[in-house]
Amino acid sequence: MADYAGKLVLVVNTASHCGFTPQYAGLEKLYKKYADQGLVVLGFPCNQFGKQEPGNADDITQTCQINYGVSFPIFEKVDVNGPTAHPVFRYLQDELPGVLGKRIKWNFH
Repeated sequence: MADYAGKLVLVVNTASHCGFTPQYAGLEKLYKKYADQGLVVLGFPCNQFGKQEPGNADDITQTCQINYGVSFPIFEKVDVNGPTAHPVFRYLQDELPGVLGKRIKWNFH
């Protein structure tokens, strides 16, 4: 994560088989528009919500690139809630809890 120091970072938990999956296109548009100004979008695929991210890392990356033209970083599949949650999400939940609590509620939250 040190690679992103000094940048504005948008962290998104994603899924490629979700009703919200078309949000990839909007995220890519945002990334392209503001990348030169320091914006970085980081996609973290997650299968915790309705098993809507069943693929492996290669499948996920290919789906994102082919269907939505995604060029921002897509990481390995992670958990965003619970004891096995990725450290980025544990940090964000502790530092920036939402109005309805710390738990991530769904994909693209």
